[in-house]
Amino acid sequence: MHFDRHSVDKDFISYAPGYFSGTDISQWNDHSWQLKHRITSLTQLEKHLNLSSEERNGVLLSGTKLAMAITPHFLNLMDRDDPECPIRRQVVPRIEEALEGEDEMADPCGEDAHMPVPGLVHRYPDRVLFLVTSRCAAYCRYCTRSRVVSGAGQQELDTDFEAAYQYLEEHTEIRDVLLSGGDPLLFTDDKLERILKRLRSIKHIEFLRIGSRIPIFLPQRITPRLCEMLKKYHPLFLSVHANHPRELTLEVKEALERLADHGVPMGNQSVLLRGVNDDVETMKALVHKLLMCRVKPYYLYQLDLIRGSQHLRVPVSKGIEIIEGLRGHTTGYGIPQFVIDAPGGGGKVPINPEYVLQHNDKRVVIRNYEGEVFEYPETSELKTTPLEPAAKIDCDC
Repeated sequence: MHFDRHSVDKDFISYAPGYFSGTDISQWNDHSWQLKHRITSLTQLEKHLNLSSEERNGVLLSGTKLAMAITPHFLNLMDRDDPECPIRRQVVPRIEEALEGEDEMADPCGEDAHMPVPGLVHRYPDRVLFLVTSRCAAYCRYCTRSRVVSGAGQQELDTDFEAAYQYLEEHTEIRDVLLSGGDPLLFTDDKLERILKRLRSIKHIEFLRIGSRIPIFLPQRITPRLCEMLKKYHPLFLSVHANHPRELTLEVKEALERLADHGVPMGNQSVLLRGVNDDVETMKALVHKLLMCRVKPYYLYQLDLIRGSQHLRVPVSKGIEIIEGLRGHTTGYGIPQFVIDAPGGGGKVPINPEYVLQHNDKRVVIRNYEGEVFEYPETSELKTTPLEPAAKIDCDC
């Protein structure tokens, strides 16, 4: 199986059964079978891919930092012979992960410092991040929580669910809860529903969100039964995570459409990665396919300063270039917000091309996507004088 890494898939394709040609289709479509047959060892991986020395040594070291796990579905998207394949670069460990830059951190987003109870991060005034599991269907090599996920990190995630629920009940300013981890959709329907039901019992929580890469890594998990259960807890939003257009296969499209048909609004969060999506053509193909799956491109993240991720990082200027290459050149719904999660816990900071050339109390000078310059008159503060009460008029009429 060979893919041209310089081309992008604009059509929705099924790659099954691919490397698993002897698999019965009913097994393939069973998410439990997919999880049971994940690729987790060097021996398994070498059966399917011709590994480079960087990859082979990376796999051997992966158990000391972040475990390797790849679903059969996602493995099928990889080029067998090209270690620079954009799908391989995301989930196959490389020896470069052992190199740590001086600016890199174990907890680049400062989550541990904003955790009032174990597993609950309260960094923004009205919303919290609820880390409900440390396990994923597959492990992204640039994971911002590699310190706690997969069981091979430096820390254990020890979420105290009852303490978290009590904290949420006591803090009435919280209106938005994001479930993440790990991946909450790895839970059984019943276990996930118990969490959603408990959160919905807290009156001041207005809506719920789930962050998940399951629809991309394991679309077989998005069953009608799961969608019917999620539908009961609206308003409920889902943030998915696709980085390259090849990830949006026919099976993924059907899974995302099933969620949309059950009223689940979805936004996509991409991470800007070297050799994966760091050019305008790839990103444009990705956002177009996302819209066809009824998913709004939401964020494009500058890669967090996670330890061992330098080989995947690109300059901030590249992200700005990509946004500029999208703005005006495709529908506005397809343009994500480029953000940097400020190191140490400063939160998401939007980064945009410079469209404002001059701004004073008289005018705003702006440019459009074609480089043309325009002026817009600035509006001064209007000072109003209260109206005098109307004079009383005597009238005999």
